Amino acid sequence: MGMSKMKVKIPPGVDTGSQLRSVGHGEAGVQGGESGDLYVVIHVKDHEFFDRDGDNLYCVMPIKFTLATLGGSIEVPTLGGKASLKIPEGTQTGTVFRLRGHGMPQLRHRSEKGDQLVKVEVMVPKKLVSEQRRILEEFAIACGDTDQPSEGAGFLKKTKRFFERK
Repeated sequence: MGMSKMKVKIPPGVDTGSQLRSVGHGEAGVQGGESGDLYVVIHVKDHEFFDRDGDNLYCVMPIKFTLATLGGSIEVPTLGGKASLKIPEGTQTGTVFRLRGHGMPQLRHRSEKGDQLVKVEVMVPKKLVSEQRRILEEFAIACGDTDQPSEGAGFLKKTKRFFERK
């Protein structure tokens, strides 16, 4: 029995495990009867940028530490192109932002879409030129930063208790 090719229309929003039915394209019927139906089971390949959970999409976006500190906006890739995402000042690594309606189309209600969730990772520069270092050191002094963690005495007490338990 030879293999033959056929085109199958994939509706928006299908996910791994979804089954599509093509009427009359299955095995030939017994004793000249009508051909049965062909069922195609979908397996969706992973995407290099997006992860999917149902109708929602997830991605990670690196942002510069100056942007995280001062605030601003970035362009984020979406399925429909690029979207602008506002980054409030003082944004921390791991903060998740929601872009409503930028996820996957819903299989049953194609006009509705899930959301895209964007997790930001603050990128710290690995090298600074001398002028950048000088300015950053002045900033640290102006903030009252020392070599100790920013939580001060409370953090040090917790750390001491942790090591005392060992």
